[in-house]
Amino acid sequence: MSANYQVELDRHFGWFEEKLPAGPARFVNWLRRPSSWLVRIPVAILLIVGGIFSFLPVLGLWMLPLGLLLFAQDVPMLQPPLVRLLSWVERKWIERQKAKKAQ
Repeated sequence: MSANYQVELDRHFGWFEEKLPAGPARFVNWLRRPSSWLVRIPVAILLIVGGIFSFLPVLGLWMLPLGLLLFAQDVPMLQPPLVRLLSWVERKWIERQKAKKAQ
């Protein structure tokens, strides 16, 4: 069951990497490697905090889900709720994009 959540997390990572510019996407890809865990955890925490304070200039709400995804790589108990949450967000995003195109 845990492997299934990991597959879904990888799919969500791929979706995020598609939306990011090439440089940050390569950095996120490097962070996902198992050997990068010493860097991944502090970066995940900083992204989560940055996402919480997204009302400030420079910081953005996009930081929160990316930070949670990175953190879930190392905390398996976060994977099921995070996969459910991101699947819901993805469905809403797709619905919104379809509604924009219909207008």
